[in-house]
Amino acid sequence: MEWLYIYLPFADINVFIPALLLIGFSVGVISSFFGIGGAWMVTPGLNILGFPMAYAIGTDMAHIAGKSVFATIQHSKFGNVDYKLGFVMLLGTIAGIEGGAQVIMHLEKLFIINTVVRWVYAIFLLIIALVMFYDYFKQKNSKDSKQGIQWYKKFQKLPIPPFVHFKVANVTCSLWLPVIVGLITGFLAGFLGIGGGLFRLPALIYCVGCPVIVAVGTDLFEVMISGFYGGFSYSMKGRVDFIAVGIMLLGAVLGTRIGAVATKYVDSSKIRMSFATAVLGCFVSILLKIFNYKISSAILIFSTIGLICLQIIYIFIKNHLLKKKAVKYQ
Repeated sequence: MEWLYIYLPFADINVFIPALLLIGFSVGVISSFFGIGGAWMVTPGLNILGFPMAYAIGTDMAHIAGKSVFATIQHSKFGNVDYKLGFVMLLGTIAGIEGGAQVIMHLEKLFIINTVVRWVYAIFLLIIALVMFYDYFKQKNSKDSKQGIQWYKKFQKLPIPPFVHFKVANVTCSLWLPVIVGLITGFLAGFLGIGGGLFRLPALIYCVGCPVIVAVGTDLFEVMISGFYGGFSYSMKGRVDFIAVGIMLLGAVLGTRIGAVATKYVDSSKIRMSFATAVLGCFVSILLKIFNYKISSAILIFSTIGLICLQIIYIFIKNHLLKKKAVKYQ
């Protein structure tokens, strides 16, 4: 079975090739379905396979950039990407990432970085999960399916010119609303060392007022840009294994296609519910890691990823492949 292993000269390790393909495929499916980068899934996965943490993060960032290109293209074909909104948000995102990184440098000098980052990450994940669960059940128990959380109605009234209309998202608001959202989510991304999709997706839905599908596609566009930035930065430091990136992208090409197509066949509330479940699983996993239950933490996060990935694949097969087959034989 030695032929299933490959030596990675950059990271200086031998890795099981099917494991890299599976990581790329699984994260491709999930990230394209939810509109997130998936750093919270890939980095620990690579670390478990033997990658030193710096190489795991750098390789993940480069992989996110490449994968998000495929995912963004897929969603763009379905009209799910508001490029204008994405570019406006970038104004705040870039500044936010740099601000978050500066705070990290300060915490590092105080030798409290690991504790603070883990607890901040866990708290924000719990808040996001609870908000999205609340929104789901509020809609489910309402006679009007649209009566969920509608914070965006107040935010869209922000009386600061200039005002712009985002055609794809069908949102008219102050230019400063998406910039501020980008700034805050970018800060959290820079502070926590992730792509920021976990925070940006709910922010686009609840604060800007994007339809869920457009929020997914636009968020992927943002993740692509931040992934290129992070991947370039880590490659300059020699912490990216490009062979591993290439292998994972082979799996991601198919995965992103499945995830993007599956969004066409599910109600937006179900996307929110599945996303909230994934975030809650990540929260519990981090909590277990904080209290040194590392094996349990790894089992939980990968079980969550696996189950959600299987759910999305089932949706794809049931609604896309079987319908195409039925049409073919009519």
